[in-house]
Amino acid sequence: MRVVVALGGNALAQRGQPMTVANQRANVRVACRALAPVALEHQLVVSHGNGPQVGLLSLQASAYDEESTYPFDVLGAQTEGMIGYLIEQELGNLLPFETPIATILTMTEVDPDDPAMSNPTKFVGPVYSKDDALRIAGERGWTVRQDGDHWRRVVPSPAPRRIFEIRPIKQLLESGTVVICTGGGGIPTMYLREERLEFDDDHNPRTLVGVEAVIDKDRSSAVLAQDLDADLLVIATDTDAVYLGWGTSEQRAIAQASPDALLAERFPEGSMGPKVEAACQFVRSGPGRRAAIGSLGDIRAIIAGTRGTQVTSDAVGISTR
Repeated sequence: MRVVVALGGNALAQRGQPMTVANQRANVRVACRALAPVALEHQLVVSHGNGPQVGLLSLQASAYDEESTYPFDVLGAQTEGMIGYLIEQELGNLLPFETPIATILTMTEVDPDDPAMSNPTKFVGPVYSKDDALRIAGERGWTVRQDGDHWRRVVPSPAPRRIFEIRPIKQLLESGTVVICTGGGGIPTMYLREERLEFDDDHNPRTLVGVEAVIDKDRSSAVLAQDLDADLLVIATDTDAVYLGWGTSEQRAIAQASPDALLAERFPEGSMGPKVEAACQFVRSGPGRRAAIGSLGDIRAIIAGTRGTQVTSDAVGISTR
């Protein structure tokens, strides 16, 4: 099977954990122990989040003068390379030496008119107390919001339209390469149309530029899996399944669901909501496609269809366990 695995943020940095290279490497090593058996049996594509890493680099850059501050598209490219390096190395230590592994810097197109551009919602960077968050936001012109018991910076999160590097990713997969790509949802980019009188409408040039935003990695992973004609999209998170009534005495894990039934339920926009939407989007994109949401530690059982929340067009309503 061709399998796309979207690693959740906990696979790289545990909440509240110091974001040192040693900690991130240790977390990646644990993730790669789960991924290695999958790479031996299937065509594997790995995507991942980068919110904490981008936020940290942004904070570090802001300590310098304004001209030295890097925009989010450049920071996204930096973190794709850094995290890809860690995954390549740790996964390579577990796979046969001859197994090719490659990280692709991936650009994702967004719409400049996306309503999300004027409504920042994506959490990035480390957590703060409320007082510290409000103070830093005032100093740096950030937008901050509450995230659980803490506060964090938020930036726009426009919807992904397409993955630019889809052709080389396919070529690598067909040659047996494990591919790491679309990190952090991909580097956010959009087209500007240059106004030059010497070109008519049919030959008007297009200029690609970066965007000060972060794209949701689960939504981009769904677009990636769709364009790759993947058989399965696995959205790995820190819970073993999607739950109905989460946090109540009546919570139930969803075992199987159809896209229509799952989308009829309400899930938190800042956590499980985008994962559910991404899974349903992929399943609806073509016949025979399956998505699953669950714990990375259960990935082999998830691929077998016996763990996690399995989303298929053949499912009838919602069944729980």
